[in-house]
Amino acid sequence: MPRDSANAIPVDELIKAYTLGYFPMARAREDAAVVWVLPEERGVINLGDARAPKRLLRFVKTEPFEIRVNSAFPAVIAACADETPARPDTWINDAIVEAYTELHYRGVAHSVECWRDGALVGGLYGLALGAAFCGESMFSRTRDASKVAMVHLMARLKIGGFDFIDAQFYNEHLEQFGLIGVPNDDYQVQLRSALSREADFFAAPDQLSTARVVQSITHTS
Repeated sequence: MPRDSANAIPVDELIKAYTLGYFPMARAREDAAVVWVLPEERGVINLGDARAPKRLLRFVKTEPFEIRVNSAFPAVIAACADETPARPDTWINDAIVEAYTELHYRGVAHSVECWRDGALVGGLYGLALGAAFCGESMFSRTRDASKVAMVHLMARLKIGGFDFIDAQFYNEHLEQFGLIGVPNDDYQVQLRSALSREADFFAAPDQLSTARVVQSITHTS
């Protein structure tokens, strides 16, 4: 697997990379090149153990946002690539935007979006490959929007028969959803198993009921 490329990312090669555990990142938003990454420790949310804080699930029950699926994928990935005060630069460059947008049009990449008063206020995107969902990035323009999107994503994936969400790197922020660190060797076994099975991102309706979402996720204190 090549480590660097200054060219556009061929989407077939991108899918192949994911089946081997690699994913691309740019060193900076304006950098034309990408680096192919294979972490020694993977951040994984096993969907059988998916959970969320009780406070967050109470918030989800209030239906603070209109949840849409795949209605504005290009806007979601663009928002994930935007600079913010907390993140002055990102790893999502033009080559990544173009490749993942093409994967969306092929039906491989998906977005879960939070809307309020006709405005996109949060969301996330990733790839569905077999029974694995490779999460890429998320954003919020209002409090807890990305977290609500994550809860809806986990419920949708559980209903669709997915095994896990690959969150790429272990990080404490995602611990609240059941994230654990998995050594690469173990992740490769888990990945091969997931790729050998079929799951259905659309097994749940686009307008998944809030009651079913909350019912699907274990709460923590």
